[in-house]
Amino acid sequence: MQVWYASYGSNLARDRFLCYLEGGRPAGATRTYPGARNTSPPTADRAMTLPGEMFFAWESPTWGGGIAFYDSGATGATLARAYLVTEQQFADVAAQEMHRPPGEDLDLSTVLSSSRHDLGPGRYESLHLVGELDGQPVLTFTAPDPEVLQRNSPAQPYLEVVARGLHETHELGAEEIAAYLADRPGAGPGWDVEALRPVVTAALP
Repeated sequence: MQVWYASYGSNLARDRFLCYLEGGRPAGATRTYPGARNTSPPTADRAMTLPGEMFFAWESPTWGGGIAFYDSGATGATLARAYLVTEQQFADVAAQEMHRPPGEDLDLSTVLSSSRHDLGPGRYESLHLVGELDGQPVLTFTAPDPEVLQRNSPAQPYLEVVARGLHETHELGAEEIAAYLADRPGAGPGWDVEALRPVVTAALP
């Protein structure tokens, strides 16, 4: 079976997401990814909007600064990009997000029947069913308890990748992207619209 993986952070940028499938190091990151067992590209990808809120938190050893998480229980809307991948590829992406080697399949039966499955306490170990596209489930993952994560401003290289992904997927301009990112919890005090505007503008093609 195939599933849609809904990304809302750096994986909005296709070239960054492909590092999880093909292997490699994203621009601006300090980590090289091994890639998935199946390195085939996504069958399709689609722009979508998730109910809930994206926020910046934690301190990423890969990027420095905060990274994106998703709070499905919060009010608001989160801009996302869904990639159509195999169940095995989804499992391998989830493993690499948790800094584990790919190679172990996930049992998706619980999340598909109950809309949520907390696999463990890790940062991206809560699976969520967030919709359906073309008859296939749309899944994402985030922290089991978003409230306990310390909000933290992201580093510039991470923001540049997210900005590119928002432009690619949702065809937003620099001003719209800067406003969206500045409004995410955790963006400040490091980033407001004025600080983000030149960073986003430089990141776009």
